[in-house]
Amino acid sequence: MAAGGPQPAQAEEGKGGLRTALAGMTTRGRSFLAAGVAAAICAYVLGQSDLLRVGLLLAVLPLVCATVLYRTRYRVAGSRRLSPARVPASSEARVHLRMDNVSRLPTGLLMLQDRVPYVLGPRPRFVLDRVEAGGRREVSYRVRSDLRGRYPLGPLQLRLTDPFGMCELTRSFSTYDTLTVIPRVEALPAVRLTGEAKGYGDGRNRSLALAGEDDVIPRGYRHGDDLRRVHWRSTARYGELMVRREEQPQRARCTVLLDTRAHAFRGAGPDSAFEWAVSGTASALVHMLERGFSVRLLTDTGNSVPGEGSDGFAGASQESADAAGLMMDTLAVIDHSDGAGLSPAYDVLRGGNEGLLIAFLGDLDEEQATVAAKMRQRSGAAVAFVLDSTAWAQGPGGALQGPGDERVRMLREAGWTAVAVPPGVALVDLWRQADQLRASTGPAPAAGTTTGGWG
Repeated sequence: MAAGGPQPAQAEEGKGGLRTALAGMTTRGRSFLAAGVAAAICAYVLGQSDLLRVGLLLAVLPLVCATVLYRTRYRVAGSRRLSPARVPASSEARVHLRMDNVSRLPTGLLMLQDRVPYVLGPRPRFVLDRVEAGGRREVSYRVRSDLRGRYPLGPLQLRLTDPFGMCELTRSFSTYDTLTVIPRVEALPAVRLTGEAKGYGDGRNRSLALAGEDDVIPRGYRHGDDLRRVHWRSTARYGELMVRREEQPQRARCTVLLDTRAHAFRGAGPDSAFEWAVSGTASALVHMLERGFSVRLLTDTGNSVPGEGSDGFAGASQESADAAGLMMDTLAVIDHSDGAGLSPAYDVLRGGNEGLLIAFLGDLDEEQATVAAKMRQRSGAAVAFVLDSTAWAQGPGGALQGPGDERVRMLREAGWTAVAVPPGVALVDLWRQADQLRASTGPAPAAGTTTGGWG
């Protein structure tokens, strides 16, 4: 079975021994065989030839059906197509199945059954009428999951039966497809993200300053280059035509940090605090990619998405959709870590200027709050959404209080735009709240030369 059907898998009926065909007898077939044998024994004992003929007919009919079914030599090809193959949690995807009779003989009654995980719903079953030679049949079913993850679909099982229902043979295709259920993504409003000259705002196409002609880095002449850009001094030095390099844009950078520590979140399920943090991370990543930022996903363990560059995935480009897909695939299967703190993530951030930093944090003790506060020094701007497990355990209406409220205050004093996340509140509202908090407090300088606030 192959998604899209370019290389359909095939099941050839008739493979296996006659013993397999006899083992596939249905209850009806076994009943006929038992009744025939009993009638033949009674006919022998009573000397009734007519009863013997009836018994032989009853016993031979299921055997003939099993033999004919065993010797049937037609081939069936199947393909599966997912629409879409990547679906947000709580949304439906449709699975299209296509069966092709690639033999020269028509098929009998076909029964299809696709294997799906329990979380996606009941196992789908279909009954297909006789398929003519070279014909095809298409069926579809829907799957839905409230839990993100990667779920295998298949292999598809095909059951063949004779017209009398005496025997059934089961064939399985060897391949399967995978449905990826990604976190829910909320469309976030555009807020002021412009920052200083380090380039983490809407003015992302700033050019590198050139301090005079001596600082120009020339390159070899290419067909179509403007001759007015010829750098004659370098041309004389290298003995070939050289031109001034075009000003390079400096792309805005954004790092989205997701806290996955197991002891920082309590509870499980689609309405848990951890799932809210994962969904918020996905929403922030997609939003920043759409704004044209170079985005990087980082976890508390210091890991990032495989394949991303040192500056993250570039937004506002042809590869932005693929980048979003890779990060969504990573978030689809991300789970709690065994890490004890945020130090590994801080060590990664210490490698250079991270531009805008957006963090989704769980429970913070005083030590981890101090580590998070130091992260502010490595970014041009920092926003934190802090979740408290105690408040989330209380359900909707629970408020961040006690130690959790103190940690938010510590982050704000360090220059973060920190927002407490009450249970059941949409990220859109908190996103606007962070913008209002930045606007009301204004830039709060942190250690070093960076400026504070949302942007």
